Amino acid sequence: MNSEQLETLSSSKILVTGGAGFIGSNLCEELLKHNCEVVCLDNFATGKRENLNAIIDAPKFTLIEGDIRNIDDCHKAVEGVDYVLHQAALGSVPRSINDPITSNDVNVSGFLNMLIASRDANVKRFVYAASSSTYGDSESLPKVEDKIGRPLSPYAITKYVNELYADIFHKTYGLDTVGLRYFNVFGRKQDPNGAYAAVIPKFVLQFLNNESPVINGDGTYSRDFTYIDNVIQMNLKAMTSSNANALNQVYNVAYGERTSLKELAELLKTYLSEFDEAIANIPVKHGPNRAGDIPHSLASIDKAKKLLDYDPQFGIELGLKEAVKWYWENLKK
Repeated sequence: MNSEQLETLSSSKILVTGGAGFIGSNLCEELLKHNCEVVCLDNFATGKRENLNAIIDAPKFTLIEGDIRNIDDCHKAVEGVDYVLHQAALGSVPRSINDPITSNDVNVSGFLNMLIASRDANVKRFVYAASSSTYGDSESLPKVEDKIGRPLSPYAITKYVNELYADIFHKTYGLDTVGLRYFNVFGRKQDPNGAYAAVIPKFVLQFLNNESPVINGDGTYSRDFTYIDNVIQMNLKAMTSSNANALNQVYNVAYGERTSLKELAELLKTYLSEFDEAIANIPVKHGPNRAGDIPHSLASIDKAKKLLDYDPQFGIELGLKEAVKWYWENLKK
């Protein structure tokens, strides 16, 4: 980052909603490294207190236990804040299919509350987690920001509605926003437990427990897996960019390469077997395809490179090596 962007960070008060979650807690830690004043808003529905252990006593860190579905909590959280990094959401396509009402309450009503609170507090910029699920049934590859299909799940609908609301809040109220369409983010602190665990931490835990991971389908479905440090870089650039043309846009946040689920499982076996040789011999099983899943996902990151100077440093192999090392050190304790 350039000196101007670093100065913007060090003199700022920043709210991270969902700051106890996987992505949010990593963002909080990074911001504190840049000497920012950081406020975390979380209701701990999916976030974890242990994700904040390293920073909970930091002098520039404030934790507000609250819910984005409560407008009063949102107003309290944005007091004196310069920038909002809105990460709070109920993720997971299957969760939204099982319980569309709660997903809508959090992801749409909660998002609207945060926009209103940010508008009322004259926040300088509202950067929010959008989703690659917005591309829906579009079969074109790579995914380009201005070409989307029809949503394939309630979750996808909620994340697209976020983009529509953000656009309206800029046009109607002058609130500057930036939407970040995350593509299958992975890395340290991502929870391997629970019914809605993401594929990488879930597979890692199963391998570590000497269990066979189950791939949905024949393993040819592919994803643009994106390491957490790439996502952190993009959030910081979206928040601090001085390029007026970069604002009030949505961007893909990815590495720009795709990996099949079959290839992913083999890479994980290879890297984990460096810590435990027995893992190399664990077979992978296959189950039915999952409802609402997009067959292939690959991002074009040209727009982010051009307008935000995005320069992702972690491809799938380097990212997996880092993630596997973290899981080995933290799950084997």
